[in-house]
Amino acid sequence: MGRVPPLYTLTRHLAAVAAGRTPPDLVIRARGVLCTYTERILPDREVWIASGRIAAVRPRGTATGVATYVADGILAPGLVDPHVHVESSMMTVCAYAEAALRNGTTAIFYDNHEIANVCDVAGVEWMLLDARQAPLLAYLTVPSTVPSTSPGLETAGGDLTPEKIAAIFDRWPEAAALGEKMDFVQVTEGDLRAHAILQEALRRGRPVCGHVYGRAFVPAYAASGVTDTHEAIDPDIAQDLLEAGLWLFVRGGPPTTPWHSLPEVIRVVTERGASGQRVCLCTDDRDADDLFRYGLDWVVREAMAAGVPPERAWSMASLHPATRYGLDGEMGGLGGGRRADLVLLDGWAVRSTWLGGVLMVEDGEPTEALEEAMARRYRYPDAAYRTVRCPPEPRLVPDLPDGPCTANVMRVELPGILIRHERIPLGPVRSWPEVLAAHDLCFVAVIERHGRTGTVGHGLLQGFGLRSGAVASSVGHDAHNLVVAGTEEAEMRAAVEAIRTAQGGVCVVREGKVVAMVRLPIAGLMSDLRAQEVAAETAALKRAWEEAGCRLPYMGFNLLPLAVIPEIRLTDRGLVRVPQMDIVQLFE
Repeated sequence: MGRVPPLYTLTRHLAAVAAGRTPPDLVIRARGVLCTYTERILPDREVWIASGRIAAVRPRGTATGVATYVADGILAPGLVDPHVHVESSMMTVCAYAEAALRNGTTAIFYDNHEIANVCDVAGVEWMLLDARQAPLLAYLTVPSTVPSTSPGLETAGGDLTPEKIAAIFDRWPEAAALGEKMDFVQVTEGDLRAHAILQEALRRGRPVCGHVYGRAFVPAYAASGVTDTHEAIDPDIAQDLLEAGLWLFVRGGPPTTPWHSLPEVIRVVTERGASGQRVCLCTDDRDADDLFRYGLDWVVREAMAAGVPPERAWSMASLHPATRYGLDGEMGGLGGGRRADLVLLDGWAVRSTWLGGVLMVEDGEPTEALEEAMARRYRYPDAAYRTVRCPPEPRLVPDLPDGPCTANVMRVELPGILIRHERIPLGPVRSWPEVLAAHDLCFVAVIERHGRTGTVGHGLLQGFGLRSGAVASSVGHDAHNLVVAGTEEAEMRAAVEAIRTAQGGVCVVREGKVVAMVRLPIAGLMSDLRAQEVAAETAALKRAWEEAGCRLPYMGFNLLPLAVIPEIRLTDRGLVRVPQMDIVQLFE
């Protein structure tokens, strides 16, 4: 790469092109241009591009004698996703970029607390290098809550202290904000470590992203410096958040999952009359299969279907996120001097995508430029491929209780991701099959997999629906210990061994054999394959998951150890009540 020219050289060049003194590098002509600044479609326009940026938007046919791309559709700014967990796609950033570009997303703000929980600062920086090589604008929101609970409640592989977080901000210019502060209870109660982390972002002028459940927590959370959140589930808390000064990220998940809160939350704008000025659309979590089908462009169309005017809905996923992070001078609109990140729309569906003025996707297919970028994907170091270090033969099923007792049980409550705390009286127990059948239970265990303690937490899961065999995952949020469920220990052991052998993954086992698996050798979280390959594996896994009878989707299953979501969770240390943040025994 040659020396980057001084900024004034670039601005002088763009001014010369816009004024007509110097020809543009490329002109894209279209039936119209979406102006996100005024939320209007300007008919018969062309976009002049120079040095990878927009020099001007002119009436169609103004430029002559230059390279011209004639587009039969509407040109709009590339989408900007303000809250993403790339690891949830089970892909690297480079692989994620390919699927995102096909959906018109040209910039993301990603929180990689998943790999941070496994590999500490090293994992964060591996992904930053991955992102620098990806054909996508990728900004980091620095993981803020690693581990997500106190060490006494779970065992993680990483520990991001305030000092480590400060160093990431100072070393990496693409560290744009502090990632979601998940320990909202500790924040509102004034925990010293939580507030020390907040201060490292605030003193550097970086925004702080949030994660909060419950209207009662909003005032103290906002007073602590948090200025956005994506966890609103209804218009009541959405209104509280907006009135407290937080940006509202409205999450559009695949339509059959608990993550699709958009239809309810957006009512704060469409029915209650709140301004949409500080409302953004985001995806949050997508696996590879769903990313192709339900990208950010799909979320925009869902907002339109819910009553948001189309031009405003697109702005909520482009200009609004860019503005939230103070980067509206770089992206989010087709104003002069902004990056030439554009999409061609056909009825609000994305046909083609340009990144920095380079055509990356044309008519839904990768161009030669995108294929070349995929051939140069970042290679993670060998250490990233050696992170599943479980005890050799962990005990996966609890002992039968000696006498009458009460079992503290985790109950699946669909369609949400909340897990209810049930107390089931048990008389004298003769056998586990008898107990499981009588109460619609299966075994669940969380195994420490970072080679530190070898601890195993045991639980009973009600309403999961697993009829036989076992399912397991090395993506047990947020410490990312190994979580396994089954109806008998031998099947559970086969699932654990499959994941240990692959050094990570999500699998379904039946009669001791793996019937479907997504292998995740990078930190036990990500595949090193391309997006379409990971999507195919994921689709096969989801089919096998449903055939096994599992009612809770595998991404919801991965959240069983996440001890910041009510009411009860299972970590390698045992059952944790939320928000009390204490451990309870399986049998009392």
